[in-house]
Amino acid sequence: MSMFDAIRRPFGYEPVLKKEELNGKPANKTERANDWKSTLLNIWRLVDEQRMLLIAVLSLVVVSSALTLLGPFLIGYIIDEYIVPGSFGGMQNIIFWLIAVYAGLSVSLYLQNYWMVGIAQQVVYRMRTRLFSHLQQLPVSFFDKRQHGELMSRMTNDIENVSVTLNSSLIQIFSSVLILVGTAVVMVFLSPLLTVLTLIIIPVMFIAMRWITKRTSRLYKQQQKAVGELNGYIEETISGQSIIKAFSQEPRVLDEFAEKSGNLRQTAFWAWTYAGFIPKVMNFLNNASFALVAGVGGILALNGQVTIGVIVIFTEYARQFTRPLNDLANQFNTVLSAIAGAERVFAIMDEKTERDDAAENTDAVLKGHVEFDHVSFKYEGAEEDWTVRDISFTVEPGQTAAFVGATGAGKTTIMQLLARFYDANEGEVRLDGIPITDMPRQTLRSQIAFILQDPFLFEASVRENIRYGKLDATDEEIMEAAKQANAHEFIEKLPDGYDTVLEGDGAMISQGQKQLLSIARALVADPVILLLDEATSSIDTVTELKIQEALERLMEGRTSFVIAHRLNTVRQADLVFVMDLGVLVESGTQKELIESGGRYAAMLEDAKL
Repeated sequence: MSMFDAIRRPFGYEPVLKKEELNGKPANKTERANDWKSTLLNIWRLVDEQRMLLIAVLSLVVVSSALTLLGPFLIGYIIDEYIVPGSFGGMQNIIFWLIAVYAGLSVSLYLQNYWMVGIAQQVVYRMRTRLFSHLQQLPVSFFDKRQHGELMSRMTNDIENVSVTLNSSLIQIFSSVLILVGTAVVMVFLSPLLTVLTLIIIPVMFIAMRWITKRTSRLYKQQQKAVGELNGYIEETISGQSIIKAFSQEPRVLDEFAEKSGNLRQTAFWAWTYAGFIPKVMNFLNNASFALVAGVGGILALNGQVTIGVIVIFTEYARQFTRPLNDLANQFNTVLSAIAGAERVFAIMDEKTERDDAAENTDAVLKGHVEFDHVSFKYEGAEEDWTVRDISFTVEPGQTAAFVGATGAGKTTIMQLLARFYDANEGEVRLDGIPITDMPRQTLRSQIAFILQDPFLFEASVRENIRYGKLDATDEEIMEAAKQANAHEFIEKLPDGYDTVLEGDGAMISQGQKQLLSIARALVADPVILLLDEATSSIDTVTELKIQEALERLMEGRTSFVIAHRLNTVRQADLVFVMDLGVLVESGTQKELIESGGRYAAMLEDAKL
């Protein structure tokens, strides 16, 4: 049993990484190494306008490092020139300069820290803003494949790690390097022999650092990943509390949380355990170096080879020489964590956005003529299973087209293709004869309004939720849209009317009232095309009648696509399309499909039973 086995087993800790990984060797040869150079270059680009201020900060670091070196030298000078000879005349002038040196050191340290905090916060502000902006430009498929909590972790935890590093570590590292170089130069000037004794510890420190950091770098990266997974799981369980409680799955959720939290605990334990070796090792080497210099220096002083002042300077410089090494060792772990976090942030920024090659044409006036021409589509990662296959149909302006079929038949995918949430793998979708791939997404989506089965409301006032459909809508337009949507009456009864803030996705109002607000939002937008995904499901009969009436007003004169699970909701449709396993098996008017006695007619008969 190894020493580490003896330590960890009583406490229930097992290493998360395999033995070969703990020894600095990747278990999986295909694992991609951290791209430090690219990550640091991306951070440097974010400094941008603060570069002159950063140069000023680094200049102050040079000044403070010089003053740090000058202080002990003046103390040694006072000892040799005034205290040992017992001649105190003029010593007050040197003491004045010594006080001035330490006062100047304090001022320079304050200014460089104050300015660096401003630079760091500006950099992370830009990083956070650009990441959030980039997220808004990513396709829906990106969010389908990732936990929202994990993305939130990159927005918060990972960027905060970068902030901490920029706030303190950058100055600390630069200052430590300068002090190391300056101290070595002065020590060689004073006593080459004592300098050699001091420098003996550097190879030992380097070997210890290399052994430790090989392990901490991988552990910090896994710790950041574990934090993201845990945040994602927490976000998922909070959002799904009603389902968890409905199916009495609390014990299972607790077990899964304990597993993920335990994984984070173990990873963090080993990351900080290895990192904790650094200050202990460095302190031991510091004290050993100090004792060695003091002992040998005392012998040299007795032999008259050096002065007492030089010994004092050297003992202080010996400690001052190893302190930067200790700081570098400690800051290195912080930098590793920050780079791991920054790499995760920039990995998101490297994701391809919904870029439009089409020229901007935001003033285009569309009529709503929709045509699918032999369209086929399958989701990324699917090898053979097509979600929709060889779909062709035409919907004229102002017509209502209903899509029916079993769950998974491809009905929702048709709408997602029309809105360009996804692009077809084969075939072409055209709007007013123009391929939608030749149309800017903003232009396309500005002409489309969605009424979903589960409407989403923002944590804002009722007024602002309706205005989301058209940001420059007046209060009068909002009120008129609410009246048209049959929502005005219940809005007036809310505590603050239209200024009532809806919290928790509108938990204070019913599902039907949420739907009425989403219809009002669509009315304000005044779209050419409507996409309705079973807007009246799970609604009581009275509210359903209000919604149906509001929808009729909304659909009037607009091209409408309706996904229907209940066939009684498509009675007024001009065209009905029957989907089955991604294939369009029947299409036509209600009358034509019933008379043909095919799939749709059978579905109607089953619905009557």
